[in-house]
Amino acid sequence: MIRVGLAGIGFMGWMHYLAYQRTSAARLVAFASRDEKKRAGDWRGIQGNFGPPGEQIDVSNIRPYETIESMIADPNIDVVDVCLPPHMHVETVVMALENGKHVLCEKPLALSTPDCDRVLSAAKNAGKLIMVAQVLPYIGPYRYALEVVQSGKLGKPMGGYFKRIISNPDWIPDFFEADRVGGPMVDLHVHDAHFIGLLFGNPKSVRASGWSKDGVSKFVQALYRFEDPSIGVSASCGVIDQAGRPFTHGFELHLEKGTIQFEFAAFTDQAETMPLKVLHSDGKVERPTLPAGDDITAFADEIEDMCVSIQTGKIQPRLDGKLARDAIHTCLCVQQSALENREVFV
Repeated sequence: MIRVGLAGIGFMGWMHYLAYQRTSAARLVAFASRDEKKRAGDWRGIQGNFGPPGEQIDVSNIRPYETIESMIADPNIDVVDVCLPPHMHVETVVMALENGKHVLCEKPLALSTPDCDRVLSAAKNAGKLIMVAQVLPYIGPYRYALEVVQSGKLGKPMGGYFKRIISNPDWIPDFFEADRVGGPMVDLHVHDAHFIGLLFGNPKSVRASGWSKDGVSKFVQALYRFEDPSIGVSASCGVIDQAGRPFTHGFELHLEKGTIQFEFAAFTDQAETMPLKVLHSDGKVERPTLPAGDDITAFADEIEDMCVSIQTGKIQPRLDGKLARDAIHTCLCVQQSALENREVFV
């Protein structure tokens, strides 16, 4: 049984807590929070933009810690699950690794490429695993597309278009601060950059344009260039001041023998989905039925991959720390390209 200590009891910590309730391979044995009420099990104040609200939980079998340092020092913990604000990731992850713990870190791994490299180096020196929770490739349509590419049944991927757009995130006051959250590229586009990396590998260069806020890209249109010049990938991501549509994401993935489409949009009055479709080269339109699931399913699958990684000593590809590092680096290159109005080599 893998024993887990959870660092940070906010919205994402709550999602991870619920995911741990669905696995038999790992058990949440401790958590750290500065909030006295949360240490007593009152998580009812937690609310996010999806999933169930927080509840009163039973902490009789979970050790609460007031500080992260004291939890990390617990010898009865095998892995530290980091669900803290982004600017706290690096110091916490490095501390856990240096104290002999494996780490699962919520995205982003860090806010800069050098800090990502520092974490990877710390994991190598400690002989421990650094896994990064980028949940997108565990979500139904994205998981399906990745599995199709890996199977080769529609041939190799030739290109595609990916988008992730939100309205102004007023509930995150430091969203556009580069040293706190990182802005839309690091907080949002990292999902698609990571997914593009899984599908196509690292780009050779990026060329982007858009607008910015306080020296941080607010919205961009980006073109990814690869060593193979026949691959065409583009993406749009960021914040548009349109409160009527708080969130939308989707993709169109082109393969040798077909195209996969999906799009979801949350409007203030309702949510609408363009369901997953496969457009075959012979004219057939396939509408795959995805496995049943809810808002916690992808996080539970992510936890299962964490357990397999620790049990085998080999990080499962979707959790790979190097891939997460490369996604951050690509996002920062996209931002640099947009701000400086030039092609940036990755």
